[in-house]
Amino acid sequence: MTTAAPQTSPYAVGSLVHARGREWVVLPDSTSELLVLRPLGGGDVDIAGVLPALETVVPATFAPPTASDLGDQHTAGLLRTALRIGFRAGAGPFRSLASIAVDPRPYQLVPLMMALRQDTVRLLIADDVGIGKTVESGLIAAELLAQGDARGLVVLCSPALAEQWRAELHGKFGLDARLVLPATIGRLERETPYGHSVFRPDGAYVVSTDFIKSPRHREDFLRNCPDLVIVDEAHTCVADTSARVSARTSQQRYGLLRALADKPSRHLLLVTATPHSGKEEPFRRLLGLLDPRLATVSFDTRAGRELLAQFFVQRRRADIREDFQDGAHFPSTRDSAEVSYTLHRDYRRLLGEVLTYARETVRSADGALQQRQRWWSTLALLRTMSSSPAAAVSSLNTRAGVEEADTPDEADRTGVLTVSDPADSDGTQSADEVPGVRLRVTASVGGEAGTETSADGIDSGMDEEERARLVAMAEAAKKLEGPVRDTKLKKLIATLTDLLDAGYRPIVFCRYIATSNYVAGHLTKVFNKKGTERPVAVASITGELSPDMRLNRIAELTGPDENGDPAPERRILVATDCLSEGVNLQESFDAVVHYDLAWNPTRHEQREGRVDRFGQRTDTVKALTLYGADNPVDDIVLKVLLRKHERIRRATGVSVPVPQQAESAMQEVFEKLILHGEAPAFEQEGLFERAQAGADEQLEIAWESSAEREKASRSLYAQNTIKKEEVAAEVAEIRAALGTGEEVREFTRRALDALRGMTADHKQGGFTVHTEALPTGLRDAVTAALGPRHPRPVVFHDAPSAPRGEAALTRTDPVVAATARFVLDAALDTKFPAWQRPARRCGVIRTSAVQRQTTMLLVRHRFQLNLPTREGGVRTQLAEDARVVAFQGRPEAPQWLTDEEALALLDARATGNTDPAIAAEHVADILAALESGLMDALRERSTVAAKELEASHHRVRSAAKARLAGLKALPQGDPDVLGVFLYRPAATIQLGADA
Repeated sequence: MTTAAPQTSPYAVGSLVHARGREWVVLPDSTSELLVLRPLGGGDVDIAGVLPALETVVPATFAPPTASDLGDQHTAGLLRTALRIGFRAGAGPFRSLASIAVDPRPYQLVPLMMALRQDTVRLLIADDVGIGKTVESGLIAAELLAQGDARGLVVLCSPALAEQWRAELHGKFGLDARLVLPATIGRLERETPYGHSVFRPDGAYVVSTDFIKSPRHREDFLRNCPDLVIVDEAHTCVADTSARVSARTSQQRYGLLRALADKPSRHLLLVTATPHSGKEEPFRRLLGLLDPRLATVSFDTRAGRELLAQFFVQRRRADIREDFQDGAHFPSTRDSAEVSYTLHRDYRRLLGEVLTYARETVRSADGALQQRQRWWSTLALLRTMSSSPAAAVSSLNTRAGVEEADTPDEADRTGVLTVSDPADSDGTQSADEVPGVRLRVTASVGGEAGTETSADGIDSGMDEEERARLVAMAEAAKKLEGPVRDTKLKKLIATLTDLLDAGYRPIVFCRYIATSNYVAGHLTKVFNKKGTERPVAVASITGELSPDMRLNRIAELTGPDENGDPAPERRILVATDCLSEGVNLQESFDAVVHYDLAWNPTRHEQREGRVDRFGQRTDTVKALTLYGADNPVDDIVLKVLLRKHERIRRATGVSVPVPQQAESAMQEVFEKLILHGEAPAFEQEGLFERAQAGADEQLEIAWESSAEREKASRSLYAQNTIKKEEVAAEVAEIRAALGTGEEVREFTRRALDALRGMTADHKQGGFTVHTEALPTGLRDAVTAALGPRHPRPVVFHDAPSAPRGEAALTRTDPVVAATARFVLDAALDTKFPAWQRPARRCGVIRTSAVQRQTTMLLVRHRFQLNLPTREGGVRTQLAEDARVVAFQGRPEAPQWLTDEEALALLDARATGNTDPAIAAEHVADILAALESGLMDALRERSTVAAKELEASHHRVRSAAKARLAGLKALPQGDPDVLGVFLYRPAATIQLGADA
């Protein structure tokens, strides 16, 4: 807990007091009128306020153990781990790491180091897809909240990503954020007192950007918005309004962000993997939200580059591997390949008819508006034909959206959104719906366009010839369904068979809902025929499903079934691009098949980024692209866009935005194909080459120029000035202080076994615990953490992000934390029954691990930590640290061991028994010495530890160029001796012998 410096209080931060029949630790915010206290050994949920004027409060000291409180060789480790897991006020320089469940890699701390440099944090985090931007922004948010530099948090994102953000904040950072969406606002308003806002400056929220930008909610949000804002997919808020998104949508989004940024004290984190779409103006608007100077400064000058370096962090995969050799889980290879097929003769014949229809439709247009409408309509039909027969049928039966346009420019804007794959699309469109082609209709009696629909789905207002033609094409497309005539589907089945046999778990990406459902249906039939020995689970996820339904369907495919049986390893997910951004699938899938070519290479990168990302444990991920070798539409997209983009990415390691010239070239080639070719166009040799003649050289220059700009930009950013070695060293020290994942796993299982939880291995990994026999206090804590209706037994999962309904074996999981707190409380309170005290505070162990009598002490230090604030003052915080110290010889003349030698004693195993009476006598001698010389030595160690703590904070702040004035760590009171453990050589027989 952190706030501004406390007023005068009779008790220092970190001191002990006795009140209400128990001992407490004094926290920041305490004043002479109100003491803010946390129970000794308790958590933040147990914090209370005490009024000294009304209640008796006296100084207290920590009670030492008693000589009779003896345990075996396991109790020391259990006690120490319980203490470390219980820490929420860790002493290290990153104040939040004691309270988060994620184990950050050093490179993920670099944006945090950059944030510490700024008085008001303003950063654009633009790392590659899959590097961990959510973790990086979450670390900054957690640290600002822990240090008291921010009171509350709001994440602005698309509705499809809201639940994932909420889960990430809760599961990894311990932040309980409320979802503010169209589906939740009614309930939130009913729960809010009349006259108050749903938002509070000290709250945590995940909010739909498009919902909150509306006039109804915008002003209330701006008045009460927390002082820390994270904007996900920030590039969509500054999209190029000339041809990408509706001008109104883009202006409302940008206006909202501009209003948020105009408050000088507000922290603003912009997150996107695609900050630069190839156009300078949107990129400058994005940077201008961080600092107005960035909107106009020249980055060709040293001053401009240095200014940009303060606000912009961007790393590629190559940067991570080269700069941070720390064993992060990244695939070492992305095995990309193209897989071709040739069209069935019936499919080729229909495609020829479609091209002829497209050409005639556009040529016969009356005026520029109608020509642009028909252009986009016929282009949509060509694209759906290339996707699947099902998509073509749906397109032929659907009215075109561009017919509502009033100007050619508006028709172009709508056409780009519904037919192409713009990188800066606003995300509000139903992008995977099939675009329509029905435009040419006859006039009705009243002069309005006829819109009646016949039984076959085609407008009855069309002239008979037109209508018959569309009906015939739709019927012909319907007959192509299935792997006999649809050779694309046939090739997919063969490709997936090879992937499954090689042990891969693929995702198949389609452009349209109709195609995704069509493909999933046929795959289910093929891979699950009656009598199949190795069935394959198949699921389809499209924009028809709500974000929650998508997550549930993924969980059904990848998680255990209702009987607890594990998910089948042979599984296929078929999805549209509703899953190409934001949703992390690396734990369940490791291959991507592009069934439909995206008309933007960025979309391919986003698709592959679902599996090729941080946390993927498969060393080589697969990325396969299907294309029709004799399909002119695929040929154009491959040659103009995808192959050039992939060639540059392979050669430079840089994924570049598509140059404007490439988009223009593709449109030009399509125009020549549709307007000037002769049916069947794809059978004309050299059509593509002739259409593209004269453009190649200019296009190549544009691509190379784009690549050079991206490569040069890597030298602009501030991460190159961060001392990564120092970051790595501090992280390693903090990890050691907080305990490893293996320690948490071992402690949880051993403690719950001792408390009659009857642990047993679980078929999905981890283990199960039966809670019925647990001590009442722990059973109640588990129920409170998981809910009264949670199924029993409780499943503990090894993964940091446990499946829904399971507890995660991380130190911050509420069930693990409750177990640690119970073990520690029971160890400190001898009134608990013996079976409820798996950890004891004393022990005498006969072992061959020592040659002389050796004493190990488990000690807790408390510090008052004074941290410089961004305003120039000092903020006081409580910090705690647990140390294992040890000495050889008798306590009157100790010979202290190094920290490494002391920690090694925790692994010592007993090789002989010690008489309890003799053991108690030995422990009594050590406890008696604590009241004299030993405590003096421990006080000196507290002073040394405070200096080490201060130096650690100094190193991190110096590396981050943050404020140092006023930084101080002061030990508070005598260190607490929690445990005393004597190790005696196995050969020792006589009482008191000291070999």
